[in-house]
Amino acid sequence: MKRELITIDANEAVANIAYRLAEVIAIYPITPSSSMGEHADAWMAQGVKNLWGTVPSVMEMQSEGGAAGAVHGALQTGSLTTTFTASQGLLLMIPNMYKIAGELSPTVFHVAARTIATHALSIYGDHSDVMAARQTGFALLASDSVQTAQDQALIANAATLEARVPFVHFFDGFRTSAEVNKIERLCEDDLRAMIDEDLITQVRERALSPERPVIRGTAQNPDVFFQGREAANTFYINTPAIVQKAMDRFGELTGRHYHLFDYVGAPDATEVIITMGSSAETTEETVKFLNKKGLKVGVINVRLYRPFSVEHFIQTLPATVKTIAVLDRTKESGSIGEPLYLDVVSAIKEALAAGTAPFDAMPRVIGGRYGLSSKEFTPAMVKGIFDEMLKDDPRTHFTVGIIDDVTNTSLDYDKKFSIADPKTIRCVFFGLGSDGTVGANKNSIKIIGEETKNDAQGFFYYDSKKSGSVTISHLRFGPNQIRAPYLIEHDDAQFVACHQFSFLEWLDMLKFAAPGGIFLLNSVYDKDEVWDRLPIEVQQDIIEKKLKFYMINANEVAAKTGMGGRVNTIMQTAFFAISGVLPREQAIEEIKKAIKKTYGKRGEAVVKKNYEAVDQTLANLFEIEVPAAATSKYTRRPPVSIEAPDFVVDVLGPIIAFKGEELPVSAFPVDGTYPLATTRWEKRNIAIEIPVWEPDLCIQCAKCAFVCPHAVIREKVYDPSYLENAPETFKSTDAKFREFPGFKFTIQVSPEDCTGCSLCVEACPARDKANPLRKAINMSPQMPLREEESKNWEHFLSIPAPDVELFTPNTVKNSQLITPLFEFSGACAGCGETPYIKLVTQLFGDRTIVANATGCSSIYGGNLPTTPWAVNNQGRGPAWANSLFEDNAEFGLGMRLTLDKQNEFAGELLQAMASELGDTLVSEILKADQSSEPGVREQRKRVEALKEKLLNSKHANARMLLGVADALVKKSVWIIGGDGWAYDIGYGGLDHVLSSGRNVNVLVLDTEVYSNTGGQSSKATPLAAVAKFSARGKGLGKKDLGLMAMSYGYVYVANVAMGANDTQALKAFIEADAYDGPSLIIAYSHCIAHGIDMKKGLEQQKLLSQTGLWPLYRYNPNLVDEGKNPLQLDSREPTVAVKDYAYNETRYRMLVQSDEARAEMLMIEAAEFAQRKWDLYKQMAAMAYTKPEEPEE
Repeated sequence: MKRELITIDANEAVANIAYRLAEVIAIYPITPSSSMGEHADAWMAQGVKNLWGTVPSVMEMQSEGGAAGAVHGALQTGSLTTTFTASQGLLLMIPNMYKIAGELSPTVFHVAARTIATHALSIYGDHSDVMAARQTGFALLASDSVQTAQDQALIANAATLEARVPFVHFFDGFRTSAEVNKIERLCEDDLRAMIDEDLITQVRERALSPERPVIRGTAQNPDVFFQGREAANTFYINTPAIVQKAMDRFGELTGRHYHLFDYVGAPDATEVIITMGSSAETTEETVKFLNKKGLKVGVINVRLYRPFSVEHFIQTLPATVKTIAVLDRTKESGSIGEPLYLDVVSAIKEALAAGTAPFDAMPRVIGGRYGLSSKEFTPAMVKGIFDEMLKDDPRTHFTVGIIDDVTNTSLDYDKKFSIADPKTIRCVFFGLGSDGTVGANKNSIKIIGEETKNDAQGFFYYDSKKSGSVTISHLRFGPNQIRAPYLIEHDDAQFVACHQFSFLEWLDMLKFAAPGGIFLLNSVYDKDEVWDRLPIEVQQDIIEKKLKFYMINANEVAAKTGMGGRVNTIMQTAFFAISGVLPREQAIEEIKKAIKKTYGKRGEAVVKKNYEAVDQTLANLFEIEVPAAATSKYTRRPPVSIEAPDFVVDVLGPIIAFKGEELPVSAFPVDGTYPLATTRWEKRNIAIEIPVWEPDLCIQCAKCAFVCPHAVIREKVYDPSYLENAPETFKSTDAKFREFPGFKFTIQVSPEDCTGCSLCVEACPARDKANPLRKAINMSPQMPLREEESKNWEHFLSIPAPDVELFTPNTVKNSQLITPLFEFSGACAGCGETPYIKLVTQLFGDRTIVANATGCSSIYGGNLPTTPWAVNNQGRGPAWANSLFEDNAEFGLGMRLTLDKQNEFAGELLQAMASELGDTLVSEILKADQSSEPGVREQRKRVEALKEKLLNSKHANARMLLGVADALVKKSVWIIGGDGWAYDIGYGGLDHVLSSGRNVNVLVLDTEVYSNTGGQSSKATPLAAVAKFSARGKGLGKKDLGLMAMSYGYVYVANVAMGANDTQALKAFIEADAYDGPSLIIAYSHCIAHGIDMKKGLEQQKLLSQTGLWPLYRYNPNLVDEGKNPLQLDSREPTVAVKDYAYNETRYRMLVQSDEARAEMLMIEAAEFAQRKWDLYKQMAAMAYTKPEEPEE
């Protein structure tokens, strides 16, 4: 049978099998497994049927634990059921996994294996999650490639039905899950041939039903539990043979033969590596290469890891083996070895004792760790391991791929060793997160894979910030099969493309270029100027490597064709035009097909813009003649200034420059603790245009600074004397602040930190009457302004901030006089969340502790290399920590409990030492009024005086009091996270924390989707909006978190939208912090996932508020004591139709493209929902309250 060849990633390939063999699918998003659930939901929305002709029921749950519970329930009632997960998600499923396995319920969980968060979070791949689940009783089946992942998804389903043992089918997160590869697609006939429907009948017969009632899940006592636990032993004993039988049947059908343990190498090998996952493919190809060189080496690829079949494993080992190296992609601190290593040692010892081993003496077995968090694992490392094995005394325990200068476990290896196929074309593309480079390259590799006879592979590296950081696409294609699950190496790429000119200033990308290759540059300079603008190092590489050099001003083409900042289609067209992979006409035709497929659901206008960009590309693409000598006046700048602190220069700088691989273990903090205020040294220079201030028009409202997502626009008032040494171009005007008569005023932009989002221009209310297009702040090209504005920025920073004792930050303009302690984050350009966080740090930052839920805010706020949380000129600032996704509220409550206890303890110690410290000081500290910022500052002075006394005290309690004295100064605990946390996975904990009555402040950054994992639906997603996991448009209304919190009566609640009413938002934050009890601020945050022009985000916020869907309000329980209604409605009657707001956003519009009738129906319901919501709040705000009577004495 001839099967279709497709170019696809493992997540989609696996999801396709899982969907067709399921009736119920419970899902929850977690990187890197989310797209499996997204595909399943989209197929359900399209009415795609499973193998038996019915559309599976796909249900998003509130957490992975919830998904596992739903799976468990569905299995108990006889459904064919599956789920997809990774990392912490798998850990949350473990309790149910024990139950599912204990009840012998057949199912397959598909896991994109990912690192478990320890000293830090990582979204990348290793086996720590799977190894944490190895004791649950689930069988563990490992896949090493995209093709194998698809195939073994089917094998696992066939095996679980017969064995009754549930399976985890896992493959390496990102390295396999996101790799795009050309594979043979399994057809429906293959699935039918593999799945025994008699076994499905048995599943139905075992299901819970009142027609044949039984009880399952009893509680048992010591007399019988043990026996019951052993009763299922035979099922596990039989499982390996059942899996092999399924593999054999699969081999007969497809010609692809798998075994529980697959051996590749010399039959008389003396050195054998044992591994699993994508590393097996790397090792196999290296072994083949070394075998041809005469080395007697081999590799065993472990496929079925649990149950571990000693019999099958021993049969696979060559009798000649002398040394075995077992590789584990996980770390188990405190263990004598990692899991696979221990299993192999035990298996060999058992086989020797039983007399079944093919050898008489125990081979030497060593174990190594590799590839944690998707750390590269290359053929050079494999060769290094074999070299170690050949030593007389190899290390028993080792690491490879790092430099361990602390415990000295790391192996040396020859980094230049390569097995690259000379017939394979290798291409590397550098893009900016959200510029579309990754998406375009996925389309490119699919075009090459499906429109040529070439094999094809694509892999896409980006850090967890995704938008606004560097992305690197690695594409391979050629006539031979590509089995290379590792990045393209230095001097190995025949094609290198740079999609952002500013990268050349600090990033060495031509180290990837092979001699005689091609370099394509998106240049902001024209063809006659571009060569002279290149750093001299780039010129030297081009000349020395004899590269062909092409350029295009893709940003200009994008601007002219309405593409905004997305240069992807233009650069993709240029790649095909230069590379010659396809004839130009065919390439353009295929690109347009891909555009239609990718963007068609977003509307014809989007498709047409992309078409026009393609058509305009070739006329703007030029080959640049390369001179004989490098003559540039520019040099590549260091990643950070040499004036930065040593840690920033020595550790963070190399990470920024993509040289983190070279850093040794000793360079890093032992417990994951990092310094603040390091983003200020990074200087990304990603903006094409930046804001320019016009003093003559400025009304000094500070709205531009207030809404700036990256804190790059700041205002300052100062004595005129500070202008004496100012740069010539430094701008100022007379200050219009009654608190600062005679002062000067400046709005200044940091040009190298700006992302060019234009929110400031949109927010600016001041226009030139003679030219309405000219505002008090306008966008201009960054390059010509960078040098002078950088000097202006440095001078601006040198001017002291105004004395906080002289003004109150209760107005927008006054609030922006305070230096933000959250700056230059990695958030998307135009982010709707960060202005709120920045405001928290301006108002309360020097006394704030932050508990941050995993999500967008933890990634742009706490992702290496640099940190946006900052400190003031006294060295104080927000102390920040992230625990998990689901427990953030409880995490923050724990902080509050500590502060309260330490405050109480300090008070007790103070009273005990009053005679020595002085009754006056003790009394003033204990009775201090800290309800205002001046009061907090006065208390801080008292506590400093206290600490001075304690340093010289001989009292037995002095040292203990010194340790908790800072708790006497008011601290503000802010619990920050997104709607996915607050509305869904963390809601139970959030509800408990709010009900506790403790003084915590909760800030929910409500984007109405799971933004960090790619835009999946949450219970905050509004009616009629399309999101991943709600592909047909959400059919139910948004959860009203604020109303639920108000029901307690003692929780301060505010609904805010900065773009709708900035003053109301400011008041809410001040009131929330002042309220002595739990507070909840729900802050609407426009998001790139909404499908909007981000510079219009504030406008959308305003329109949303005017529909009634997002009423602005503040609920202050303190007002009840004054006889007032605690609910203050800060919005007016709705004046905007829901559709007039909604259809500005792709998330609503796209449903019109796919199902117009449903879109119209849901929009009518959304309008009704908005009106009902407004009416309810209006009635609540109109209720009369009377002042409570004073209790009788």
